[in-house]
Amino acid sequence: MPSWRRGTRGPLLGSRGGSWGKMATVRKVPLRRLVGLASLRAVSTSSVGTFPKRVKIVEVGPRDGLQNEKNIIPTPTKIKLVDMLSETGLPVIEVTSFVSPIWVPQMADHTEVLKGIQKFPGVNYPVLTPNLRAFQTAVAAGAKEVAVFVAASELFTKKNVNCSTDESFQRCDEILKAARVAGIPVRGYVSCVLGCPYEGKISPAKVAKVTKKIYSMGCYEISLGDTIGVGTPGLMKAMLSAVMQEVPVSALAVHCHDTYGQALANTLMALQMGVSVVDSSVAGLGGCPFAQGASGNLATEDLVYMLAGMGIDTGVNLQKLLEAGAFICQALNKKTSSRVAQASCKL
Repeated sequence: MPSWRRGTRGPLLGSRGGSWGKMATVRKVPLRRLVGLASLRAVSTSSVGTFPKRVKIVEVGPRDGLQNEKNIIPTPTKIKLVDMLSETGLPVIEVTSFVSPIWVPQMADHTEVLKGIQKFPGVNYPVLTPNLRAFQTAVAAGAKEVAVFVAASELFTKKNVNCSTDESFQRCDEILKAARVAGIPVRGYVSCVLGCPYEGKISPAKVAKVTKKIYSMGCYEISLGDTIGVGTPGLMKAMLSAVMQEVPVSALAVHCHDTYGQALANTLMALQMGVSVVDSSVAGLGGCPFAQGASGNLATEDLVYMLAGMGIDTGVNLQKLLEAGAFICQALNKKTSSRVAQASCKL
């Protein structure tokens, strides 16, 4: 598991005019304008009951956030984004995917990106590896941690990795066996835990079965993904209740997309149930290239703001996080999906 980096939360940022298409001039907001945030931060963990005192944030922006972008992003831009995110205090940053460029052209420069980033002490830089060959390439490029993925949907697995669910597990098993020999920790993803674009509803029992299997194969942590963002807090509660009967909550994370505006609410429900690891993406970037209609991830800025207001520690500097979001949005010539970033620009 990654060690925690020290970090302090900075003030919110604003911008002087202009749009996200042009690099905003970042300024510190006067203290009087932060009264609302300060009052929220005054809430102690003792007043929020069962919520964890600390949450580990897994930043997936450089991989999950960028993989669906149509225009190829220059490699130096990707490297700078990761380096800026490393400055924020985030403990885990998923850097890239060693998937075939035929399937995901945006990730064709995976080796160059992984080799080009600065490796900050105390920060883990996992990469996604869909098969044994990808794992071997990643390790040769310097990967110290990898992630594998399966889905709770047979049809989604076929569309995503062009194989059956059983074949997908076989691929993961090959990676996990090689990883044990190499001393490489492996994180697991389970997609479509709250719904599938092809099969519709997914039963909690099915999610629990898949999660138990990938966990028993040797993944140290399992990220449960609402891939198309159709979940609600009620569905999240039912799913986690089933999964937690098979896998310890300490080994679970949640990964929520915001298609229906439920990502933050679903994450809050997961925290109430004892989950203390959350995936999110800077500026809310993201979307699955194999899940039509899936919108962006939960914005890391919004997650950090909410947790700060609850007195839950993350070790993340919000000001530096906003700067990283502004940088990548300028590079992509698009507006941020983070409500916190949008609001800070209006102050």
